[in-house]
Amino acid sequence: MKRKAPRAVGDLLVAAVPELADRLAAERIRRAWAAIVGPETARRSRPRGLVNGCLTVTVDNSPWLHELTLRREDLLARLAERSDAVRALRLELGALEPGEGAEPAREPRRPAARLDATDRRLIDEAARAIGDPELAEAARRLMTKAWRAR
Repeated sequence: MKRKAPRAVGDLLVAAVPELADRLAAERIRRAWAAIVGPETARRSRPRGLVNGCLTVTVDNSPWLHELTLRREDLLARLAERSDAVRALRLELGALEPGEGAEPAREPRRPAARLDATDRRLIDEAARAIGDPELAEAARRLMTKAWRAR
């Protein structure tokens, strides 16, 4: 009995359920988005869906939407290198959901600590040792911020 070459599960699923082809291609693009478009563009955009060869991409602000509109042909060429499923690109303005390539969530800011008289005296003594008045004032501000951040 002659054995057939192994086939990818995705290929078998698409053969069984043809509607999955666009979804699988869109998911591959979504996972590789940062590698396809670069980290800065990926931070500002997300692929949303692929329907009949048209990839919809949401962009988080108007300047970036304009930038990507100007770079549409380059983006399509990069996408074509990864997948033959994308033939057109639709760019839309909208809010981005966190995902791969997104900015990491920032920790909430803690209120700065208050300096007591002793802390202020120690900072002033350290700044007084600097001869240049502008440099001394800059050092005083820097030490105050560092001291309060502790």
